[in-house]
Amino acid sequence: MEHIEHITWNGKLLAYIIRAEVNAEQTAFLTPPEFNFQVGFVAYPAGGEIARHVHRLLERQIVGTYEVLVVKKGRCLIDIYNDERKLIATRELYVGDVILMVGGGHGFRMLEDTVFLEIKQGPYTGLDEKERF
Repeated sequence: MEHIEHITWNGKLLAYIIRAEVNAEQTAFLTPPEFNFQVGFVAYPAGGEIARHVHRLLERQIVGTYEVLVVKKGRCLIDIYNDERKLIATRELYVGDVILMVGGGHGFRMLEDTVFLEIKQGPYTGLDEKERF
């Protein structure tokens, strides 16, 4: 899809940036099925519906934490780092942009008052889950 950037280092995916102008005409997932977090577009025609359902209780073992951030307000820079904590890329994010972080590290610098919608795996452990560098 146009306007979707994959940021990689040595063949390892670190992040996806999905720009606000991306709009899918058909269902398409951006992440491979083996990822522990699934992000994609699900498209339905007018009059379509999603049948009512519940999700079965499945036990999953998850290692690591993927994060999805949606820029709801403002503008910022994201710095993306590899596993060795070296800066790999800096990108500007705008309202409506989405970033999925799957590897390495990251940091943000706000250019305007900024609000994110953050989505990540739980449960929240209450422990300091971040290692700052």
